[in-house]
Amino acid sequence: MGRKPEGFTLVEIVLALTLAGLFMYGAAYSFQRLVPKFQLQSGIWEVTSGLNQARFRAIMSGEPVRVRFVPSGFVFERYDEAAKIWRAARTASLPGVAVLANNSPVFHPQGTVSDLASITVSNALGIYRITIAISGRVRATRVG
Repeated sequence: MGRKPEGFTLVEIVLALTLAGLFMYGAAYSFQRLVPKFQLQSGIWEVTSGLNQARFRAIMSGEPVRVRFVPSGFVFERYDEAAKIWRAARTASLPGVAVLANNSPVFHPQGTVSDLASITVSNALGIYRITIAISGRVRATRVG
């Protein structure tokens, strides 16, 4: 009687590892294509929540808060009454999206906004426009 072999042969192991590698490559490629979608959604959420946070910060502190947009994100600025200048309070960076604004909105302690703005957040998967009403309401809509 012959002895029954135990375990796997080298060919079986190499074949199994090759198949596992191909499946992992396919999964990584699929996830790689989803990254821009999530970066766009994250950018829209960051800008809208940042604008709302600036408004509430102005209401709570009793001081004006300006949101200045830069291509890679935005900067919160508080007005320094003594020096008569805007000072940076917080910076937010938005990887994977481009941010373009026609103005830097200033939120006042009453919750209203001056220097109305239209902000565009975009990447390869789409464009969203975020608008601010004079009452301070923030709204995001898809363009095209």
